[in-house]
Amino acid sequence: MNRTLHALLAAFLIAVAGAGSLSAQTGGIHAATLSERDSGTPNISTDELIRLMRADSVLVLDTRPHLEWSMSHIPGARNVAPKPGMPQSQYTSDVAEIGRLVNGDKRRPLVLYCNGPYCGKSRRVATDLLAAGYTNVRRYQLGVPVWRALGGIMVIEPDGARHVFEHDRTAVWLDVRDSTDFVAGSLRGARNLPASGLRPGKDQGEVKAAKDDGRLPMNDHNTRIIVFGKEPTQVRAVAEALAMEAFHNVAMFEGSLAELRDAVRETGPAPGR
Repeated sequence: MNRTLHALLAAFLIAVAGAGSLSAQTGGIHAATLSERDSGTPNISTDELIRLMRADSVLVLDTRPHLEWSMSHIPGARNVAPKPGMPQSQYTSDVAEIGRLVNGDKRRPLVLYCNGPYCGKSRRVATDLLAAGYTNVRRYQLGVPVWRALGGIMVIEPDGARHVFEHDRTAVWLDVRDSTDFVAGSLRGARNLPASGLRPGKDQGEVKAAKDDGRLPMNDHNTRIIVFGKEPTQVRAVAEALAMEAFHNVAMFEGSLAELRDAVRETGPAPGR
């Protein structure tokens, strides 16, 4: 990431910090955290969240409603039912459900996140967890917006895929299988961006071609892009490549094409195009 983009993103984070302030170490913007007074729980940086997830040493909890989680969440993040009796404006995950998820282990390391610095969901859940006796609770309060801005990809679940397929007509569905497989049958309306055409660097190979020929939404980089295919490694590779090309709303479907078609309730081998 160049210095100009570092500066612009830092300015954005400072602007939206609201009740807190931004602090970063020598690692640059990836090491930034949101400092909040009287938060009760420490905030962690994007770098630290990635490190903890790679070490499989923490349970990451997405504290947003189920449908929002299912349409796009940080890879590996879990979601639980809402606390009963709460109005939508004060949506909070149910601590009792979290207790069942961790088998009652209140020392289990937890990291909570939601929709960025202004989002109160993760803080409300953290407060409830501390009151219930949990002792190792942290928050990634920079949340989904910053995760995406720094090139992070998301995962879409089957019910989220169905909702997007039925309601978001602007979404771009990208099949990353080779063209022969795509032509034989794909998801209705999908576009083909073969993973075999990826090349190192920015604006290279099949990604550059897809920018030029209209397969990628060049007039709105916030357009939802769902990447799917046959091999999870290929799907992830394309999703990560697109995220590093400044497409800020990229999610990958981790199942097979057959599972995706079943999820969106589509039958018959829709021809690729």
